[in-house]
Amino acid sequence: MGAWTLFLLCILMCSFLPPSKPDPKDEDCLTHLSESLQDPNNHLQNWTKSIFANPCTGFTSYLQGATCNNGRIYKLSLSNLSLRGSISPYLANCTNLQALDLSSNYLTGPIPSDLQYLVNLAVLNLSSNRLSGEIPQQLAMCAYLNVIDLHDNVLTGQIPQQLGLLVRLSVFDVSNNKLSGPIPATLGNRTGTLPRFNASSYAGNKDLYGYPLAPMKSTGLSVLAIVGIGLGSGFLSLVLSFTAVCIWLRVTEHKNSGADDGKISQLMPDY
Repeated sequence: MGAWTLFLLCILMCSFLPPSKPDPKDEDCLTHLSESLQDPNNHLQNWTKSIFANPCTGFTSYLQGATCNNGRIYKLSLSNLSLRGSISPYLANCTNLQALDLSSNYLTGPIPSDLQYLVNLAVLNLSSNRLSGEIPQQLAMCAYLNVIDLHDNVLTGQIPQQLGLLVRLSVFDVSNNKLSGPIPATLGNRTGTLPRFNASSYAGNKDLYGYPLAPMKSTGLSVLAIVGIGLGSGFLSLVLSFTAVCIWLRVTEHKNSGADDGKISQLMPDY
């Protein structure tokens, strides 16, 4: 009977506890993200400001693509929704975020360097968009990153050396972009127990080189070809010059011959 009384007392006390307040950072994060995205097919029709004020109820969320954990946004998965627009730097306010998937949309613009403040982020999938600019070296600040998938965008510049410091990184894909320069050895030739990434992680970047990609084929002319062309053009010039001289000599000789015939005929007496 005592245990039952204690149980009822606990329930009574819990009913008088004030409800947990939503984190204002999550609200700010979701508000700015919603403003930066265009949703032509209304997949995010329930993303309203009234929900942003309290996006999580324990472990559940009424926002499509959002998952909560202990009252905070834990995961955002908005893949393949035909979303347009850009990635809001205010995503950094969702400081409890551990997985961000915005893949297979039509997002443009840069990858915000502010994502470095997502210190709990483990999965970053921004593949199959139209993102441009350079890969932010600040992503190396997200020490728990396990997945970086940026394939099929139009990213330029070099792969930041700093990303090789991410010891938890087990998936890395930057294929089919416009990256250039050498692949950092800390990513292309990892040692010890660190996961290694094969050539498919870097393929499709015309000006990217280094291990594990195959050596670049030389598109220039070989030394022998250059020498051959030089000798050939020199010989051709010599032949043309010789031919021109011969023609000039023949013409000159013909003129002189005609002039001499005239002089001789004038000097000879008439009989």
